[in-house]
Amino acid sequence: MSETRLREEICRYGRSLFERGLTPGSSGNISMRLEDGGWLVTPTNASLGFLDPARISRLDAGGRLVSGDKPTKEIPLHSALYETRGSARAIVHLHSTHAVALTMLPEIDARAALPPMTPYYLMRAGETALVPYYRPGDPAVADAIRGLAGRYSSVLLSNHGPVVAGDSLEAAVFATEELEETAKLYLLLRNLNPRYLSPQQVADLVETFNLDLPSLGDHEGHDHG
Repeated sequence: MSETRLREEICRYGRSLFERGLTPGSSGNISMRLEDGGWLVTPTNASLGFLDPARISRLDAGGRLVSGDKPTKEIPLHSALYETRGSARAIVHLHSTHAVALTMLPEIDARAALPPMTPYYLMRAGETALVPYYRPGDPAVADAIRGLAGRYSSVLLSNHGPVVAGDSLEAAVFATEELEETAKLYLLLRNLNPRYLSPQQVADLVETFNLDLPSLGDHEGHDHG
C-alpha cells in the first residue's frame, strides 16, 4: 500500500474512532510502520476526528521528524512497542472511557487486566497487561513496555488508556475496540459473579485459532521482536 493510502487510512480510522466517542478532544494517537523502518504518526494536539493526511508526521527509522507537523508526545510509547513486537505494523492509543476506568480498580491483575470474558476478546486482543501510571510522554513508559518483553499486543496505561499493536491498522483498531467493549462488560458485571470462559473453552480457542496468550508461559517460536 502506498504512503498516500496509508495516510488516508490513518485519517479514516481516526475519524471513525473519534465520531463514536472512543477518544475525546485531541486525545489519542495512531502510528504505522513503513517498509523503510520509518513511521507515520498523528501530530501532537491533533483530534483524531479532523486529521489532514498531508500534515501527518513522517519520522525516519531513528524517530526524527522528516515532514509534517510535530508528532505526538507519545513517541516513546510507540517506539518501545514496535521494538518489542516484531510483527507490529500499527499502534492505536486511545483514552476510551471504560478501558481507562478499568485501570483504576484495585483488584486488576497487572498480568491479566481482564478475565476471559468472550472469545473475541481473546481472539482480537489476546490478554492485556496493566502498567503503572506515567505522565503522558514520559520516556520511562518505554522501559515499562520493554519490561513486558513483547508478550502482550494490548496494554493498559494506568489512569490513561489502552495502547494496542496489530499487524495492520485495521487489526489494531478492531483489537482496541474489542478491549474497550470487554472493559465495559467487566464494569457492568462487576461484583455480580459472572460466568467467564472455562480453561477448557480457552484452550479450545487457543488451539483452533493458534492464539499466543502470555499466561500460557511458552513463547518460543513466536515473533515478538
